[in-house]
Order: sequence, then structure tokens, then C-alpha cells
Amino acid sequence: MRIRILAAGKPALAYAKSGMEEYLKRLGRYGSHELEFLKAGDSESVSASLWERSAGSFRIALDERGELLTTRSWADQFAALEMRGDIKALSFLIGASDGHTPALRATCDAVWSLSKLTLQHELALVVLLEQLYRVATLRKGEPYHR
Repeated sequence: MRIRILAAGKPALAYAKSGMEEYLKRLGRYGSHELEFLKAGDSESVSASLWERSAGSFRIALDERGELLTTRSWADQFAALEMRGDIKALSFLIGASDGHTPALRATCDAVWSLSKLTLQHELALVVLLEQLYRVATLRKGEPYHR
């Protein structure tokens, strides 16, 4: 299953660039993980772009109001989605600084939370990539996730 991450605006902060590069490099061993940046803007325009760019995939909006899952639950969810057979791509949607519109959250296949805290979107990207890496190693039985 192909995993896509669609995020509004490229990271400008050094820690975010460094963390993003590190986890993308690590994820390279575990299948297809694509990262695409969309033009930053207001919630309406970014949500519309995220919806359009994620067409044909299982959409997961990342939002502090979403379902808060453990890492093991993420791994279980990935396994269940793979078993369905009709899902070829999974898209994680990271919105603009104002977050997703209510309409986007309502129409996505799932809304997950990385934290109940509101995260700056560059930090959310690094946390997401680290969790994807953690899930990949967990599913392979590697010791990263203890």
C-alpha cells in the first residue's frame, strides 16, 4: 500500500527539515512513502487542494479533534486497510496553520490525532513521519518500537 503525505507549506524551520529528511530516509526501506507539499493558504483553499490531490486514496485528516490512537492501533489499522484489498493508497492530510475545514474533516475516511495538543504543522509533519517509521519497524518485528 502506497502512503502519501500531503502537507500545506514546505518546512522552513531547520529542525523540521532535518527531522523530515531523516525519517524519509529511514522509511525508504519500508515501501513507498511520498511527501508532497501544497501551497500554503487559508483553510478553505488548502482543504480544497488536499481533497483534490488525495483523490482515489483512503484519506486520513490529521487534526487534534480526531481519534487518538496508540502506535500499535496504527499498525493494526494499516493491516486492516491492507486486508481490504480495495485500498491502494493511503493519504495523510496536514492542513494549513488554521487547520482543516469542518467539511474536509466530515468527508475524509478517518480523522486521527497525533496529540490532543494543537501542533504547529511543521512539527506535526515530523511527528507523523516518526510514527510511520515506528509502525513500519513494529510491523517488521524490529526493535525500534519497544
